[in-house]
Amino acid sequence: MAFLALGINHKTASVDVRERVAFTPEQLVEALQQLCRLTESREAAILSTCNRSELYIEHDHLAADSILAWLADYHHLSLEELRASAYVHEDDAAVRHMMRVASGLDSLVLGEPQILGQMKSAYAVAREAGTVGPLLGRLFQATFSAAKQVRTDTAIGENPVSVAFAAVSLAKQIFSDLQRSQALLIGAGETITLVARHLHDLGVKRIVVANRTLERASMLAA
Repeated sequence: MAFLALGINHKTASVDVRERVAFTPEQLVEALQQLCRLTESREAAILSTCNRSELYIEHDHLAADSILAWLADYHHLSLEELRASAYVHEDDAAVRHMMRVASGLDSLVLGEPQILGQMKSAYAVAREAGTVGPLLGRLFQATFSAAKQVRTDTAIGENPVSVAFAAVSLAKQIFSDLQRSQALLIGAGETITLVARHLHDLGVKRIVVANRTLERASMLAA
């Protein structure tokens, strides 16, 4: 029995590759069930955000390349292209990586608070898909406890700044009057939703949303 954490993130992959490897919320349950069925993995969870897509897998002597091959095939990429941007952690290193991610230590903005909620959502979806067993159940609970302890025992959570807040703060520095500005938001995920909320609170009246699916863009625009 072994445990793997593998994927891509903002440090290893371009925006183009990250977008192509991202899972929509509607895909996750089916993708998890397919992953376990085709790779004979015992347990699996998928964390997919704008800055990372990661798979957490418990298996019996399964090569990481088998998982990467499934991921490349699912998203219609070449294995070579995906392998060039991917990282793989095994066993103890994989557990440490999960805890760093959940604590915000591996985020684009150090300590950003959204990632813990995204990790909890990944766990909830995996439970819904029926791909969480004893190992992943214990690991996720330990990860959540570690992330909470990091925020309690260190100063990382004293002034939490999300990627969305950082982006809007930069826009405020560039444009003298955001109320007279128009904004184009690309995507309709959690981070973009937070950006839209911040812009609306600052008085931006015209916000255009460009997204792969009309349904999610319409939900955000509403």
